[in-house]
Amino acid sequence: MAQVKVLIVEDEAPVRQMIAFNLGRAGFVVDEAADCATARARIADNRPDLVLVDWMLPDATGLELTRSLKRDPGYKDLAIIMLTARAEEQSKVLGLEGGADDYVTKPFSARELLARINAVLRRTTPDTDEPVVAGRIELRPEEHRVSVDGEELPIGSTEYRLLKFFMQNSERVYSREQILDAVWGRNVYIEDRTVDVHVQRLRKTLSSHGVDSYIQTVRGAGYRFSAGKS
Repeated sequence: MAQVKVLIVEDEAPVRQMIAFNLGRAGFVVDEAADCATARARIADNRPDLVLVDWMLPDATGLELTRSLKRDPGYKDLAIIMLTARAEEQSKVLGLEGGADDYVTKPFSARELLARINAVLRRTTPDTDEPVVAGRIELRPEEHRVSVDGEELPIGSTEYRLLKFFMQNSERVYSREQILDAVWGRNVYIEDRTVDVHVQRLRKTLSSHGVDSYIQTVRGAGYRFSAGKS
């Protein structure tokens, strides 16, 4: 599987190098730029899968760079995360309306940034049509069908997306916020408890075939999908 390429556009060298170090350690291929002009050249020469762009840059703002890239038909699908110390709501709204796929305020931890990057990549990367199998459940994206022991299971569209996320990320604990990001999208403003409602609906659907215990509640943390037992 090809490694994911990330371009870091940040004029403060220590910050840029810290991000590059952590992304490299996590398995990403990293490129760097200190201003918008260099970033455009890097993108043209070696298109990244995702761009991390600081708001304040020496030759233009990260918001201007984001807007121009999203207006370009060749780059409108390029994933972009804005990094900035501007934490006020109006700035976040401007960033998201300007085309950013996410908005991360400084200071941030390497762990949070990696989680945000992975969430954006899941939302912007085309789904595979390969069947996903976990325990007794088989999910076939090409047909949008779910079956248990070969018997098709009636399932709603939201519960289908939720189950697909769980099956593709089994044995890991995800918070409600992370699930919202991955299944509904970060720019959709709904309550965390919405996840609980749909998890209960999904469990009820799976209970007819005795596999509802695959979805486990991890107290104080979120949910885990494990097909180790039913």
